[in-house]
Amino acid sequence: MPWDMKDYPASMKNLDHITRKKAIDIANALLADDYPEDRAIPIAISQAEKWAEDADQQEKNKFKKEKNPQKSDSHDTDQNSGRLLDADVAVKFEDDKWQVISEGAKRASDSFEHKDEAVQRAKEVAENKGTDVKIYKKDGTLQK
Repeated sequence: MPWDMKDYPASMKNLDHITRKKAIDIANALLADDYPEDRAIPIAISQAEKWAEDADQQEKNKFKKEKNPQKSDSHDTDQNSGRLLDADVAVKFEDDKWQVISEGAKRASDSFEHKDEAVQRAKEVAENKGTDVKIYKKDGTLQK
């Protein structure tokens, strides 16, 4: 069931207004991609909190002015979302950065200068998805 700013999961009630708005928007998009509610909610909250932490004030102000998410909003769907939902999360060194990427995805969800930061983020993503983390060495071999 999609949500709006007046009807949203109880787990979002303690988020500040703009973070809640972002979480609802993300959660609704995940629901459109056939994520089950019990998985969409924690993923959306985690991603919204990360967005709120990383976004500059200009981006936040722009998002704040956008229309509030509605239950009837349409979202572009991703046919690979179901497959990626169950995919393990990998930490790989590519393009001179540590990348956090779901196995089978076309692009990384995050990149970091330091491996330990990437591993921490991968663990958060995997926990939200209920999957495992695979950590690779710089040379591309799987770390034990």
